[in-house]
Amino acid sequence: MFDVWQVHSNDVVLAQAPRPVNEAHQKADAILTDKDAITLFMRFADCVPVLLFDPVHRAIGLVHAGWAGTVNQIGMMAVQAMQAAFGTDPASLLAGIGPSICPEHYPIGADVIVKVKEAFGLDAPGLLAAHGEATHFDLWSANQRVLERAGVKHIEISEICTACHPDEWYSHRGEKGKTGRFGFLFGLETQ
Repeated sequence: MFDVWQVHSNDVVLAQAPRPVNEAHQKADAILTDKDAITLFMRFADCVPVLLFDPVHRAIGLVHAGWAGTVNQIGMMAVQAMQAAFGTDPASLLAGIGPSICPEHYPIGADVIVKVKEAFGLDAPGLLAAHGEATHFDLWSANQRVLERAGVKHIEISEICTACHPDEWYSHRGEKGKTGRFGFLFGLETQ
């Protein structure tokens, strides 16, 4: 298994071997590997899990994208790192956006609105919606746009909201910070 200390960054780590239990976690929000002996592991509770699979070069990526990682293009950084490490063609990648908070449950403050507008420019209005007096951010569509900008063509969105389904998923916002984390384990089938 290989896991990292998730810090809401756009840093990507290449896993060549399982992380030794006594070794400190690297700080990052994306892990890549092409080794079938390694299972990637990350924890979530509203942030967006992005799964990347290169069927041509048999490589995978697991990404943790909260609002900060999303506006800092963590998905694009992971795709570019897969290109550099494995020769991945972004158009051949299969991407999945896993269970995470939906736009209706994700109000953001003025500081985040500014960051979204800076990161997405003309696309920002389609990612921000008024709900009463609050502005909400669509993390699903934003991460889809990040992946599309990176050249990814095949993207599926689970459309499962963690805040809507606290009986099945952990939700930091939905449960007001008193919650756990669900984990994603992602690995290649052994050949």
